[in-house]
Amino acid sequence: MKKIKKIKITILPSLLISLMLLFAACSSLTEPVNETGMPGMPNAAEAEAETETSAQSFTMAINENLTKTTDIRPGYGTMYEVFVYSFYDSDGDGIGDFNGLTSQLDYISDLGFDGIWLMPIKPSPTYHKYDVTDYYGIDPEYGTMADFENFIEACDERGIRVIIDLVLNHSSSQHPWFLKATEYLAGLDGKEPDILECPEFGFYHFTQERKSNHYQVAGTEDWYYEGHFWSEMPDLNLDNLDLRVEIENIAAFWLQKGVAGFRLDAVKEFFTGALEKNIEVLTWFNQMVKDKNPDAYLVAEVWDNAITYAPYLRSGIDSIFNFAFANHNGTIAETVRGRIAASNFPAAIISHNELLSSYNPDFIDAPFYTNHDLGRSAGYYNGEFALAQTKMALALNLLMSGNTFTYYGDELGMNGSGIDENKRLAMYWSEDENAPGMCRGPLDKDNVKFRYESYETQKDDPYSIYNFSKNALKIRNAFPAVIQGNIKNLDEIGTDSLLAFTKTDGESHIVILANLSPDEIEIKTALIGDINIAAVLLTNESPVLLDFDNLCLPAYSIVILEQEN
Repeated sequence: MKKIKKIKITILPSLLISLMLLFAACSSLTEPVNETGMPGMPNAAEAEAETETSAQSFTMAINENLTKTTDIRPGYGTMYEVFVYSFYDSDGDGIGDFNGLTSQLDYISDLGFDGIWLMPIKPSPTYHKYDVTDYYGIDPEYGTMADFENFIEACDERGIRVIIDLVLNHSSSQHPWFLKATEYLAGLDGKEPDILECPEFGFYHFTQERKSNHYQVAGTEDWYYEGHFWSEMPDLNLDNLDLRVEIENIAAFWLQKGVAGFRLDAVKEFFTGALEKNIEVLTWFNQMVKDKNPDAYLVAEVWDNAITYAPYLRSGIDSIFNFAFANHNGTIAETVRGRIAASNFPAAIISHNELLSSYNPDFIDAPFYTNHDLGRSAGYYNGEFALAQTKMALALNLLMSGNTFTYYGDELGMNGSGIDENKRLAMYWSEDENAPGMCRGPLDKDNVKFRYESYETQKDDPYSIYNFSKNALKIRNAFPAVIQGNIKNLDEIGTDSLLAFTKTDGESHIVILANLSPDEIEIKTALIGDINIAAVLLTNESPVLLDFDNLCLPAYSIVILEQEN
């Protein structure tokens, strides 16, 4: 066999013979196998079996050699969003809790996540807990403060940072602040309110003029309060200085408990339609938190397009969630479906980053694909290639620079859409709903049938969504360039179906090629240069193949190449 030009293979020596046999599987690169089989092989059937086995061995060997990088800047990484209520139940009441979550930290760590975002954990009258009654407590359904402290300690032991949801746009209507304020208003008997008599009166937006999204104060005839999302979620008045003192104390309390930062809910609605006022609040909050812990990480939810959320980075906050690439109609899903050319995906990232950096050059992107408010990603695709497309979309999110977020259960291909409860179903540990740890999920959910198998089944299938996700996370964690590198589009290689770009961070330089079609794609290696195959992601048994001057990517596959210096 003559020397391979332009491309080198870094694999275990014992697999070189297997790789040579794999060349035959790519019909465009080699002569077809005749009916008597390849030389040295009894027949075509055995050759095909050997090819499939070799493909699996090749993939496992390439990724097996990857080790986790430690050269990561603060704030960058890979986070896992958890809804404690639906994750893992330790006491048999059907509701997830901190003891259950703590028992599954090895599951999260072994997957490759180095951070956890906890949806609201504070006392609340609702299952979702976005209406808080006590900003200093743990909801009894989830356990005790001691349970939470044990959880934080266990995360620290595994190198997992934890950020928690902090809901500042509104409180619960049952929060003592609101109860004191409305009781005070009901007892005025026509007198003008005095904030010195009731400081909590200034914590909310009370008015004697009924407006949109306003509700009448019980016990009064002419007092109303703003509740942008719901009557039981009265909006807080973040202009009030006494309230800001309370918020500063709340932030200090949780930072002292060991949380690594906060996810700020509904930032755009702090003052609906008032961009500059919202940015002022964020600027104050960011500076206040960073004064207490310079390494604290803050990410804000501004659910809108990039043109709308980018200006919020003027506040100095680390990150704004990247809604442009998320959801069923975002850049990731539309690219995987083929509605956006694969060659345009890197250009979309570059354009997005340029927009955000124009407001804050030190921003950290916060890519995510789905979350608790969006339909589950496994429901985005239908037809023969739905499974492969589900996998590829998850990988595209993880190949983006910044601090990426993955919603619990997406690594299993959980589905659920429609009402919010359907998007927050019980983690699918087992097909047996009575198995240890299984939660009942939200009570008002629909009867949702999962499209793909549970973790119990998927963990032993090398081509399951779970193991694909695990490999994708391993690749992300192995290369600084994947996590925090600058991207460059390879225009001369990318096509409607082939995604091609480089990522560079210092001395870490990689080429990423992704076939987003159901057909194999052949690439001339001369277009890439001197490279080593560093990692592969396959959605089925078909292997990545190398011939003298060609690289053959099977359907729905990804190859990571390291360029030589």
